[in-house]
Amino acid sequence: MEVPWDAIIVGGGAAGLSAAQMLGRSKRRTLVVDAGSPRNRFASHMHGVLGHDGRSPAELLEIGRRELEPYGVEVRNASVTHVADEDDVLVVTTPDGTERTRALLLATGITDQLPDVPGLAERWGASVFHCPYCHGWEVRDTRIGVVVAAPAQVHLAFMLRQLSESVTVFLQAGVEIEDADRTRLASRGVDIVDSAVAEVRGAGRSVEDVLTADGRVVPLDALFAGGAPAPHDDAVSPLGLERADMFGMSFIQVDDSGATSHPRVWAAGNVVQPMANVPMAASAGAWAGAHINGFLVGEDFDRAEIARRAWPEQAPADFWEARYEGDGPAWSGQVNATLADAVAGLEPGRSLDLGCGEGADVIHLAQKGWDATGLDISATAIERARQAAADAGAGSAAFLAQDLAEWEPDGHYDLVTASFFHSPVHLDRTAILRRASAAVRPGGHLLVVTHAAAPPWADPEHVRHHTFMSAREEADALALDDADWDEVRVEEVEREAIGPDGRAGHLTDGVVLARRR
Repeated sequence: MEVPWDAIIVGGGAAGLSAAQMLGRSKRRTLVVDAGSPRNRFASHMHGVLGHDGRSPAELLEIGRRELEPYGVEVRNASVTHVADEDDVLVVTTPDGTERTRALLLATGITDQLPDVPGLAERWGASVFHCPYCHGWEVRDTRIGVVVAAPAQVHLAFMLRQLSESVTVFLQAGVEIEDADRTRLASRGVDIVDSAVAEVRGAGRSVEDVLTADGRVVPLDALFAGGAPAPHDDAVSPLGLERADMFGMSFIQVDDSGATSHPRVWAAGNVVQPMANVPMAASAGAWAGAHINGFLVGEDFDRAEIARRAWPEQAPADFWEARYEGDGPAWSGQVNATLADAVAGLEPGRSLDLGCGEGADVIHLAQKGWDATGLDISATAIERARQAAADAGAGSAAFLAQDLAEWEPDGHYDLVTASFFHSPVHLDRTAILRRASAAVRPGGHLLVVTHAAAPPWADPEHVRHHTFMSAREEADALALDDADWDEVRVEEVEREAIGPDGRAGHLTDGVVLARRR
């Protein structure tokens, strides 16, 4: 199925738009899904952003969206509610439906969970701030308050003292700070109020003073408060991404490129770096976007290489005839040791071997007293098998060229075998084996010997699309009726063997031997 998007970016803030620009300029089909709630939407201006100092956050995002248009990046105003893993793609759900993508960047930011103080949230971004680098210059040399709701937040007071000689720390209920911090703050004239802020007051969105729990009124011009960062990452929770604790909260864990524990998911910006300002988030987004493109580049080449090596659409008969058309034998001419061991204790009778190749297993059975027949789709293999049987004096061995996809059993057998019955071109192997099992008479046996792992001499072109199953998985795939069959052996067998090229190798065979009741 065609995947419409190379990358979907969830979140259209500085991190998301920067990543989208990198991907768009790399000719990647990119979709940005933005819920329209950036963390800094409460602020009228932003600072510390080179080339954009004093610009409003909304204006920066508007410019960023316009810059994406020449690169074909699509931006949608929506929220993402769910991200699911589906084979080699991710399925992204929005209220309007689902989209499929090869890679995803989460750039959804955080919510600052502010202390529960009346008047605080209403002034957030106007006269109540959280970052000295973003807003400290604008309130320099004024009366600044710092609400400390957790011990780690006292660092704001140390930083703000650089900007004003009038800094007051308010310790919220239950918060204590180290004596060493008290001493250091006092050394530069920072006041510490051991009573929580009960209310922030002032006209409109300005701060004029705060009322403390013990009734004190402290005049102020600005207030800084550190909110607990709550990341917006619920949508990717079904992916089970690895997480790490930070600031008392759980965040998705990423490496330096923004890569998460999922190979197709990255995260950047405040959703994983709550202390990052706008340029830091933009940088992280651009860096993640470049790595996403690098991942896609590698996957594009991997897929192209696979497609180049892929088997053409070819009938099984044509493929296998070409496989045997060389001058020499394709196999060693020796019986498979695992098959010989599995049938050693069985009473000889009538046997049938599916995909017999050049006939070594059938000849062995004939020499052990079986009335043995072998079927193979390749006429050349059958001719070689007949000649090998004649040379070995195995007169009871018979061979027929037969397309097993169309084959129907013509009788009942005491033993039906299939050794390494694999095909790189399409052949409904399980259906053929089930059909063959119906030809086993009561008291007879079905024996399937498979490669539980690739032989060391196997041509990579022949096995690269093959899934090697354990004996248990093979038996389960056959799904023989328990009412009619008893499992005699279901196991892996280790052995040494000589390959068709004369090389010795270690093999792991899967053995499924079942007896019909």
